[in-house]
Amino acid sequence: MSAFLKSIDNKTWKAVLKGWEHRVALDVDGNRTAVLKLEEELTTGEDEMALGNSKTLNALFNGVDKNMFRLIKQCTVAKDAWEILKTAHEGTTKVKSVKPQLLTTKSLMKSL
Repeated sequence: MSAFLKSIDNKTWKAVLKGWEHRVALDVDGNRTAVLKLEEELTTGEDEMALGNSKTLNALFNGVDKNMFRLIKQCTVAKDAWEILKTAHEGTTKVKSVKPQLLTTKSLMKSL
């Protein structure tokens, strides 16, 4: 999947690496407000980052089976969806550390 995302364009893979955050509007004093910027108010750079996020989400949604899709369908940020899929496929850190021990135990049991 990572090779496929990288092949689309550089913005798609960067959306996985860096994440993406919808930009918020600034009030009169220059403070961030809870109001999201309208799409037509995004700068060119913000618009490109949003496009990269959308392309990545589209590729992830279409590249997984329906069970995996159920895990990520609520995601609006590609990095979040990627992390969910990564954990589902590879397991948590604790599971990763136990897997080699299980394989070693199975090998020893077969040789007896």
